[in-house]
Amino acid sequence: MDFGKRLKDARLKRGYTLLEVGERLGRTEATVQRYESGNIKNLKADTIQELADVYRVSPAYLMGWDVKGKENMLSEYSYYPVTVAAGLPNGIDGMIESDVESITLPDSIMGKYAGDQDIYMMRVNGDSMNNVIPNKSLIALKKIEISQLKDGDIVVYSHEYDYSVKRIIIADDRLIFRPDSSDNRFADNVLSRNDSNLKIHGKVVVYIVELD
Repeated sequence: MDFGKRLKDARLKRGYTLLEVGERLGRTEATVQRYESGNIKNLKADTIQELADVYRVSPAYLMGWDVKGKENMLSEYSYYPVTVAAGLPNGIDGMIESDVESITLPDSIMGKYAGDQDIYMMRVNGDSMNNVIPNKSLIALKKIEISQLKDGDIVVYSHEYDYSVKRIIIADDRLIFRPDSSDNRFADNVLSRNDSNLKIHGKVVVYIVELD
């Protein structure tokens, strides 16, 4: 794959149009198209770096020097600097927009969810899900409606001001939030589906374990 094709491939993976890339670079749509077509030769190093920054890849990948370039593609996600309980439900004070941080992760880790703007990240605290998600893991949540969930999906939910991460079992008018732990002291939490204080915040689609 030549330089122009790598540029186009990186742009399409990000879902950007030629116009959007041009606006980010401060150049015209036509200029970006000429980069991809190879009509502009011997691009300056600064221009290659700017393109790499837009696509969140290394300049070496764009130049064809990095055969593992796909693994270097990065995406940014919202990160809530709080922990959600994988144990007893845990109180979390209300957060405002300025509290939300960002975290950048390789697309190779996020798989099919790479770059998904409905994904946000939190950390787990506790052992009620330790058969699946160890304590202190980073979890990726995707916003989802209850109607889209299946039995056994792992979700973050809140009841009043208590937040927790559990497997969900849908039983007619009840929702059962079930631990998946090596510690049998953790028990189901059964709530009415119509409980106005119950909210599903997202489905866990990826988790990342940090080794000591």
